Amino acid sequence: MHQRSVTVLLSALLLLGSIGLAQNDPCSVISPGPEGALNGFIPFPSSSLWNTNIANAPVDPNSAAIINLIGSSTPLHPDFGSGLYNGQSIGIPYYVVPGVEPLVFVNYNLYGDESDPGPMPIPFSAQIEGYPNPGNGDRHVLILDKGNCWLYELYGAYRLNLGLWVAGSGAVWDLEANEQRPYTWTSADAAGLPIFPGLVRYDEVASGQINHAIRVTLEYSKQAFTPPASHWAANSSNQYAAPMGMRLRLRADFDISGFSPQNQVILTALKQYGMIMADNGSSLFITGTPDMRWNNDDLGNLHQVTASDFDVLLISPLYTPQNYPTGPNPTINSFTATQSGGPGQPVTLSWNVTNGEYYIVSTAVGAIRGNSTIVYPTVTTTYTLYATNQYGRTTAQVMVTVP
Repeated sequence: MHQRSVTVLLSALLLLGSIGLAQNDPCSVISPGPEGALNGFIPFPSSSLWNTNIANAPVDPNSAAIINLIGSSTPLHPDFGSGLYNGQSIGIPYYVVPGVEPLVFVNYNLYGDESDPGPMPIPFSAQIEGYPNPGNGDRHVLILDKGNCWLYELYGAYRLNLGLWVAGSGAVWDLEANEQRPYTWTSADAAGLPIFPGLVRYDEVASGQINHAIRVTLEYSKQAFTPPASHWAANSSNQYAAPMGMRLRLRADFDISGFSPQNQVILTALKQYGMIMADNGSSLFITGTPDMRWNNDDLGNLHQVTASDFDVLLISPLYTPQNYPTGPNPTINSFTATQSGGPGQPVTLSWNVTNGEYYIVSTAVGAIRGNSTIVYPTVTTTYTLYATNQYGRTTAQVMVTVP
């Protein structure tokens, strides 16, 4: 695509996106920019499993065997920090965009059938995991849209030009809803989970409280998942290998008094909210954001905590290829458009959907709440509605003829 065409397209998408997405208040307190402070905002409702206090939840009867497979002496490892390691930043970055941000296309090259289509408000300057030299790692890109309260996450992301990104997979999350990814679908994470709500962020540690579960990786996983996960990425047939979504909790009697105040915040969260397995990787690596304010030496003291200090919480329900939930995809009863009055004139797209959880209108609007939006096509355009729920996705198209 020529540069001039990309620029024109981006301008149009910016206008259409700003009209199609309504402004919402809950995310307005978030600070824009790289690693913008959330200032008290907590992603997802209090009923979300990410935000559920599990201090008194029951322990799984196989907890000891699962911990033994992990390795009882395996240390807790903070996979985040300040500065660079082997030329890369340490942790998974995120970027907060304001309410109006140019929308760009995303092409998927691995798991497109389980990914949410664009366009997405990804700035050209968005940081890729591992920046300034992302290399061949997971290359996650996380974007919070503070004006509209959506979270966009990409895996294996590459920036091609001003208007196009390529990624292995990607997902859109409504930060105001308790959204369930379609069962057996991945996201930007192997478990089909959102990444951002499980990150340890400097701003919340500095505030003295983490009110959510923490993302963790383990070396071995089996072909199963438990909520809030929706997908497996099995690499072991051992019955005690973890299912994706498994939660571990630091034992209540573990003495944290000898740790720094910052580390005590993290350890307290591990007692109250635990950590959720989200991907295969080095065992007991908990994920956070890169930030120059982290004290790496102090974070290193978390290595004193080992797998033997954790319990595995009751794994129920446990979903396998034989029993994962199935049900009807959304039913799109109608998807219509008003007649265009000419190039650049307003056209209202409307839809009626049964059993839909969230919607995306492509090629111009992106993720949207409600059942209508206004677009301003300058040429004859075909719009696609994607309606998704916990069982799958349904699409419909409407062509707007511009005289």
